[in-house]
Amino acid sequence: MIKLFSLKQQKAEEEKAAAEGKTKASAGQIRMQKDLSELTLGKGVELEFHMGADNLMEFKVHVMPDDGMYKGGRFTFDFKVSPSYPHEPPKVLCETTVYHPNIDMEGHVCLNILREDWKPVLTINSVIYGLTFLMLEPNADDPLNKEAATMLEQNRKQFEQIVRRTLRGGQMKVGAQTYSFASLVRD
Repeated sequence: MIKLFSLKQQKAEEEKAAAEGKTKASAGQIRMQKDLSELTLGKGVELEFHMGADNLMEFKVHVMPDDGMYKGGRFTFDFKVSPSYPHEPPKVLCETTVYHPNIDMEGHVCLNILREDWKPVLTINSVIYGLTFLMLEPNADDPLNKEAATMLEQNRKQFEQIVRRTLRGGQMKVGAQTYSFASLVRD
């Protein structure tokens, strides 16, 4: 009963603020402001607020590894953060088609802190760090792209050749589907 009353009271306060032309920031927005103020972007990581500086809940992160198999590429991750953040993780999708064991060909990302290991104490900085690490050290033990994971485990040298080839662009057949890769190599 108390929860129902507090939800009704909160909704009434939000409606009153909206009628007065004021908008109350959600807990998620307040936490995002804190996370962003404490954000430390490493070398090769850029943040882009493509929906405008006022919308902190949707942004893109560009990861440009300077080491490892994906060195020289530019990988764009789209973040959508719900108003209930930090109680649920942000939704992250890789917009760059990449041959990677932890990123499927549709862009879904397999990172444990975006799923079962998420805890409200984690931050956007933690997620960006995790994505950066995935691009430096792919993990074949928890794959979304099983073909890439198998290749990485069984023939690392061939996997690296495929990664380099896809970074330069072109097409690749994965299962029954043919995927086109844009050239990702930076100057």
